[in-house]
Amino acid sequence: MATRRLLTSTRLPLPLTRHLSSLPTPTPSPPPLTLYDHLAATIKPKVHRLLSPDPRFLLHGTPHPSPTLAVPPLPTTRLTVLPSGLRVATESNLTARSAAIGVWIDAGSRYEADERGIGLLSVRLGTEKAAEVVEGVGGVVEGKVERERTAIWGRVGGEGVGKGIEVLGEVARGEVSDEVVERVKKSIVDEREKVGSLGDEVVFDHLHATAFQYTPLGKSVVGPVENIKSITKADIQEYISTHYAAHRTVIAAAGHVKHEEVVEHVKKAFKDVSTNPTSTSQLVAREPANFTGSEVRIIDDDIPLARIAVGFNGASWTDPDSIALLVIQNILGSWDKSVGGGKHAGSELIQRVSIDEVAEKITAFNFNYKDTGLFGIYAVAKADDLDDLAYAMMYELSKLCYRVSEEDVIRAQNQLKSTLLQKAVGTGAVAEDIGSQLLAYGRRIPIAELYARIDAVDASTVKRVANRFIFDREVAIAAMGPIQSLPDYNWFRRRTYWLRY
Repeated sequence: MATRRLLTSTRLPLPLTRHLSSLPTPTPSPPPLTLYDHLAATIKPKVHRLLSPDPRFLLHGTPHPSPTLAVPPLPTTRLTVLPSGLRVATESNLTARSAAIGVWIDAGSRYEADERGIGLLSVRLGTEKAAEVVEGVGGVVEGKVERERTAIWGRVGGEGVGKGIEVLGEVARGEVSDEVVERVKKSIVDEREKVGSLGDEVVFDHLHATAFQYTPLGKSVVGPVENIKSITKADIQEYISTHYAAHRTVIAAAGHVKHEEVVEHVKKAFKDVSTNPTSTSQLVAREPANFTGSEVRIIDDDIPLARIAVGFNGASWTDPDSIALLVIQNILGSWDKSVGGGKHAGSELIQRVSIDEVAEKITAFNFNYKDTGLFGIYAVAKADDLDDLAYAMMYELSKLCYRVSEEDVIRAQNQLKSTLLQKAVGTGAVAEDIGSQLLAYGRRIPIAELYARIDAVDASTVKRVANRFIFDREVAIAAMGPIQSLPDYNWFRRRTYWLRY
C-alpha cells in the first residue's frame, strides 16, 4: 500500500502530459550555403539538359554510335587485260574537268637484289621526266615507292590523257640519260644528308629491319647514301627490265576519260614494255618474310623527343582477318597534341594518353604485304613520359583480347567507312585506289562488298583476332632518341597478356 501511494504521488498529472506533447518541435536552422552548393545549383540544369536533350537536335544525329547501312552509289570500274598481261582500269566521270592517270607496278625494295635504293631512284627519274611534259600543260605529277609497290601518277586536262600515257610508257621503258641520273642521285643524297636519321619513316625502317631481319622485307626503301652513289644507268635499266614487266603493271585512270580511248593509247605507248615472266609470287615464295620478336634501340640525347614503335606480326592483303585488323586500328585511333580534343575522343587509348599528357603524338598503324603484315602503335613523347606511355600502349593492346564493347566497334566501323569514302572523292584518290586494289587483290572490290565485310566484324570477332595477333605473341620494338627510361623488351613481352584468376 505504501509503494502504490508513492508511485501515485510521483506521476505527473494527465493534463500536463498532454500539454507537453502538443508543443511544436523546434526546427534547426539550415546550414549556410557554401561555394560547392552554388556550383551544384549552376550545374544541375546543365545535367538535366544532357539527360533530356531537345529532340530537334537529335533529328539527324545521336550521341550514341549506330551502324551505317547506306551505301553510296559510285561509278563502275571497267577493266581490260591486254595480251601482254598489262591491265587497264578506268572509272569514267565525264562531268569532271580533269583526269588522273598513272602507272602502278608490283615492284619495290623487297625485290631488289641488294639494299641500294634503285627503286627510289627509278621513281624519282620517272617523276622528273613526266613532270617536264605534264606540268607544261598545267598538270601535276607525283610518285612514290614502297616495299612492294611503285607508283607514278598525275592529273591532266581531259585533252592531255594521251600525252600523259605516252610519257608513262617512256618511264616504264627506262628511257633516261646519264646526266639526268647523276642529277637525281645528287638531289637524293643532298636530301638524305639534310634530313639525317630523323623522321617517322626512319623509325618504321628500323622496325621493319628488326621485325623481318634477314629477309627482303626488312630492306629500307631509301638505302644507304653510299649505295645510292654507286648506282649507274645500266643498273637502273636492268632493274626496270626485270621488274617493270607488263603482267606486273596496272594503268589506272579516273575522271574525264573514256575507257576505249585509254586502252588504245596504252596499246601504243606500252607495246615495247618488258615481258619478263618472273612474278612476285615466285619471288615471295623463294624468300618469304619471317617475323622475329626483337628490338632495336638508338639512344641519342641530342634529339628532343623519343620515338617508339611497337609492332606485332600482322595480316596479309588476302588474309580473312585483314578487315578486322583495320577495325582494331580504328578502335585504337590516332591523335596529335597540336590538334587537341583527345580527352573527348572515342578511343580509350587516346583519352588516357591525352588526359595524362604522356605523348605528343600517337597513332595505330597497319601495314599489309603479300604474305604477312605489321600491326602496332607508334608514338612520340618526352623522355620522362616513356614509362607511363608504354604502360598505356600495352594495356590498351592487351585489353582487346578480353574486353571490347559493341559501341567501340560500331564507332570504329563508321570511321573506317568514312575513310573508304574519302578515297572516292577526287580523281587522283580514285585512280590510286584502283591501282592499289588491282595489285593487292587482282580486282577492285565494290564499296558495297567492303561495307558488308566491315559490318561482319563484331566485338567477338575483334577479341578473336586480337587473341590471334596480340595475345602472348612476340613483339618487335624500334625506339630512337632519349629512351633511357623506356622499359626493356621482357617488360613489353610480359604485357602481351593478363594474368586473371
